[in-house]
Amino acid sequence: MTRLIVVSNRVSAPRDPAAGSAGGLAMALSAALRKYEGLWFGWSGETVEHFTGELNMEDRAGVAVATVDLEPQDVDEYYNGYANKTLWPLFHHRVDLTAYERSYGEGYERTNRRFAEVLQPLLRPDDVIWIHDYHMIPMARDLRRLGVKNRIGFFLHTPWPARQLLVTLPHHRRLVESMFDFDLLGFQTREWMELFQRYVEVEARGRIGEGGRVEAFGRSVKVGVFPIGIDVDGFLAARDSLLGQRTYDRMAASAAFRSMIVGVDRLDYSKGLEQRLLGYEQFLEDNPAMRGEVFLLQVTPISRDEVDAYQDMRVRLEALAGRINGAYADMDWQPIRYLNRTYRRDQLAGIYRAARVGLVTPLRDGMNLVAKEYVAAQDPDDPGVLILSRFAGAAEQMGEALLVNPFSREELSEAIHKALTMPLAERIRKWKALMQVVRDTDVGRWRDDYVRALMER
Repeated sequence: MTRLIVVSNRVSAPRDPAAGSAGGLAMALSAALRKYEGLWFGWSGETVEHFTGELNMEDRAGVAVATVDLEPQDVDEYYNGYANKTLWPLFHHRVDLTAYERSYGEGYERTNRRFAEVLQPLLRPDDVIWIHDYHMIPMARDLRRLGVKNRIGFFLHTPWPARQLLVTLPHHRRLVESMFDFDLLGFQTREWMELFQRYVEVEARGRIGEGGRVEAFGRSVKVGVFPIGIDVDGFLAARDSLLGQRTYDRMAASAAFRSMIVGVDRLDYSKGLEQRLLGYEQFLEDNPAMRGEVFLLQVTPISRDEVDAYQDMRVRLEALAGRINGAYADMDWQPIRYLNRTYRRDQLAGIYRAARVGLVTPLRDGMNLVAKEYVAAQDPDDPGVLILSRFAGAAEQMGEALLVNPFSREELSEAIHKALTMPLAERIRKWKALMQVVRDTDVGRWRDDYVRALMER
């Protein structure tokens, strides 16, 4: 039977499937690998003084895992540098935060070569290789140079940037050309795919061929849209678990008959957290009668705290939450509960279910699985309302959410008011439509559609 080899920067297959965090990628890939005999390969998250390429092998809840340690210089240049300070902000349209350092690009190329050299001896002739995300764009090129003939696919979990922004990247043409060593390029939405096609047409003088192929650099690659979903049955089991139910009971009691709004996002400037708090502040200003009747629980695990932009953002968010609480709080009510910690997936499911409103308002996002998890967690007889940024990839599928422009505090304020006052019948109608989308586009369909397309010749 053909093996599926999943490759990603970090191998985060959880040892306990119920203990996932707010991020959805680990849960999605773990679910995919349990359906196939295969292997998950990537960086261990650890460093060694000198790179040796020595593999660490283990089994994590039924998923075979192979990891390799990197040198500190690799981490600084490849991960903290090119991945997090160059490609991540650029792909999220934040050119003002993008660092164009030559050493970062050199470290990115070097580390991808190292990954390819370690993976190549593990491969069998009929393996299908599925490489994930912007950290490893050149890896298919490096595997091909080592003689690998296997089918190799790439899936981008982030947005693809507009052509006018991508050309600010030194050697952008070389980066895109390396993508033509894949057999299939997968994008979350049609918008991201079309932005990639537009770059190829204009900058590489390529053309859009038949059968979903893009031709340039003397080669062609198949492209497609594969919106990622959640493991619906697994998430519902987490929601209905003992800890999920206990968390719901705790949050319902903690709300003290108030309506809870919830936001769950790792600390990142792409998530629109400052704009969200300002929009919520506008809601409190616009609706004085509702003060004391509602509160925002914002769960924001810290991430990438080695990067200056994230450190600065953390300080600004803490100050903003403190200012709003200072201006509006009463002796028995605090308008914002701001938490910098990670919760298990079953705990999050209980939190989501207790929330009258789910606030998912990124400035730009590849998909955003929190939106789908929030919908799945709801009580069918009394569901909450999803407020969703129109700039999240999920908005392409989830039109029954209240779609908002997260840059507009007035629009956010109005959406929060509408969500809190929405009649039960309308909430149920919207939830049913959204839940159907969540079920129809779950992780199983994403996995099967992508792998099937990758194996087609």
